[in-house]
Amino acid sequence: MAKSEECCSTQLIDGDGIFNDTGIDQFIKEVKLGECGLSYAVVSIMGPQSSGKSTLLNNLFGTNFREMDAFKGRSQTTKGIWLANCAGIEPCTLVMDLEGTDGRERGEDDTAFEKQSALFALAVSDIVLINMWCHDIGREQAANKPLLKTVFQVMMRLFSPRKTTLMFVIRDKTRTPLENLEPVLREDIQKIWDSVPKPQAHKETPLSEFFNVEVVALSSYEEKEEQFKEQVANLRQRFFHSIAPGGLAGDRRGAVPASGFSFSAQQIWKVIKENKDLDLPAHKVMVATVRCEEIANEKYVSFMANENWCLLEEAVQSGPIAGFGKKLNSILYTFLSEYEAEATYFDEGVRSAKRKQLEEKLLQLVQPAYQSMLGHLRSGTLQKFKEAFEKALNGGEGFSMAARNCTESYMALFDEGCADAVVELANWDSSKVRDKLHRDIDAHVASVRAAKLSELTSSYEAKLNEALSGPVEALLDGASNETWPAIRKLLQRETESAISGLSGALSGFDMDEQTKDKMLTSLEDYARGVVEAKAREEAGRVLIRMKDRFSTLFSHDSDSMPRVWTGKEDIRAITKTARSASLKLLSVMAAIRLDDNADNIENTLSSALVDTKNNAAVTDRSITAFDPLASSTWEQVPPAKTLITPVQCKSLWRQFRAETEYSVTQAISAQEANKRNNNWLPPPWAIVALIVLGFNEFMTLLRNPLYLGVIFVGFLIMKALWVQLDISGEFRNGALPGLLSLSTKFLPTVMNLLRKLAEEGQMPANNNPQRNPAVASKGFQNGSTSSDLSSSASSEVTSSGNGTEYSSPTKED
Repeated sequence: MAKSEECCSTQLIDGDGIFNDTGIDQFIKEVKLGECGLSYAVVSIMGPQSSGKSTLLNNLFGTNFREMDAFKGRSQTTKGIWLANCAGIEPCTLVMDLEGTDGRERGEDDTAFEKQSALFALAVSDIVLINMWCHDIGREQAANKPLLKTVFQVMMRLFSPRKTTLMFVIRDKTRTPLENLEPVLREDIQKIWDSVPKPQAHKETPLSEFFNVEVVALSSYEEKEEQFKEQVANLRQRFFHSIAPGGLAGDRRGAVPASGFSFSAQQIWKVIKENKDLDLPAHKVMVATVRCEEIANEKYVSFMANENWCLLEEAVQSGPIAGFGKKLNSILYTFLSEYEAEATYFDEGVRSAKRKQLEEKLLQLVQPAYQSMLGHLRSGTLQKFKEAFEKALNGGEGFSMAARNCTESYMALFDEGCADAVVELANWDSSKVRDKLHRDIDAHVASVRAAKLSELTSSYEAKLNEALSGPVEALLDGASNETWPAIRKLLQRETESAISGLSGALSGFDMDEQTKDKMLTSLEDYARGVVEAKAREEAGRVLIRMKDRFSTLFSHDSDSMPRVWTGKEDIRAITKTARSASLKLLSVMAAIRLDDNADNIENTLSSALVDTKNNAAVTDRSITAFDPLASSTWEQVPPAKTLITPVQCKSLWRQFRAETEYSVTQAISAQEANKRNNNWLPPPWAIVALIVLGFNEFMTLLRNPLYLGVIFVGFLIMKALWVQLDISGEFRNGALPGLLSLSTKFLPTVMNLLRKLAEEGQMPANNNPQRNPAVASKGFQNGSTSSDLSSSASSEVTSSGNGTEYSSPTKED
């Protein structure tokens, strides 16, 4: 490729008919043809060899085509077809210099290449310059006639020829005015047109339908160079704005956009070389298809690599983006606008179809990002709904109202987000995501509703459990005739309170009456279940309760003080009372009585287990006599309400009596032992006998007071031993155990008593006069007797042995 300061050129087709696709691509980049759109013109020149075509083009357009050297003789200069750009002409004008006709170098191949190059020039050019000699005008055997026939013949091979301007350039003009030459030339042209065979469709088509004919004349370049250049300069002005209305090619049609010129020219030459008819409309569509597809692919690749799109795609993976739709639409419209700008001059149908395909590919590319955006919107809206819903419920708003308001609010928020994320080019439906969000919200509301209802129910059940369990247990423990009426009253009061509270709480849930009644009934059944469960629990401990009650009544008096069996108590009556109370407890525990239905359980138990006369009668009956407790059910009591069956009651009573019999026996033994301990005096007759028989000894004592002192000292010693040995306590468990115990304790007790007496005798009188009053008295009264000392010592020992302070015998006297 040759390049000058302002012009560059390249060989488009070489002499062998090879299309130089690499060279033309480089040429188009150099002249920036792709930026011109339809604002460019193509001018070609054809004519006999060595007729000055290259010289004319170089002077007319400022090109740098190779020219013939006249001093070396006339020979072929241009081989094939060359392409150059014109310097300084607007719009951009491309010039093709065709190989001359009638050249001796080609010989017989001249006609074939001549026709191919002529057809190529007509197919791609807007203006065709036909270089001819002035002296050939009006001659039958002129050198230009074969050329014109060739042009008109190949024109017929174009299915829909483009309107081309034929400019006949008359070289080496003579003195004959142009006004006289032009009619003759046009007449010759018309004759040649009429003589050329035409298809049936163009039999009557005038020459003006295919060509605009222009005629110009130029002086001889060799003889009148200055005049030639002046005329060429004037002609050059006609090529400015040549494609504008009124210009040389102002009415051209079927022009190929500049960006597709290279491909179009290459495909046209390929068809011509294959000697096929050239369908220009189809070729135009084909060029448009290829170029629009290339442009679309370029835009698609550019879009994928676009920094804004990549950042947007990356960002949307991690969370929602404000203005997502606006940003994405802007990027999409930018690339589609670029496509439209580059493909605007191609066939509209093809351009639109390829634009549609580009849109579909781009939308297919961005759809995952759009779906991610909708997914983030859905999850974010759902999370916000959950938070707002929880906040509304915590704020005391009714459940149904909170659910309805929050649902409406956040569905509207989701719709706003979808509107913000909408891709205008796509008709994507977000209703599925919206429906999914609505289902998620409904599922969450249902879940929270179930949890709240469960929480409410559990709360009131816990309250009922707390309000009923303890009181029912206490009432059953204090079994009486009013136990079950009190339980029924308690159950009714607490159940009504709980149902009233739950009914008020359920009013905010906007539920149907049937569901509400079902829940209230369930709560009522739960309350009854609590009472029944507590009753069954207590029934399982009835034996323990009966023994506790028996023990309480038997071992404690009416003031709840422990009984002391002194011998005055009626153990039989106390035992009967305690057992009757225990039987009452058993009868209360035998069945659940929440329906206020009468039964005869208590009478049956009393007659069968407590009534002694009835028991005796039953004993006397025959073996086939009826036992009221020989049954697994109570009369007038359903099995479901039975806690303890009659058979179980009988077994429990038998066990109860066996386990409480020991307490009664112990009480009887204690009463008899107490009676024995209180009868320590001899019988009255023995007392009278002692007085009668011991009268003499009594009189002896009265006569000698010393005996009285010895007896008194002995009494004190015996008293001290009695207290120390706890003789009465030892004999309480029987004579033999008492004697054995005393035999082991007697000697240590006597030794301990003597040791203490010795210690008291050795203690100085002034150390603790108040501790031993007898010793102090001896210090001040010299006449004290030994009996006084013994009396004091006995009192001290007694006090020490018992751990209790006793008064001296002297003070007792």
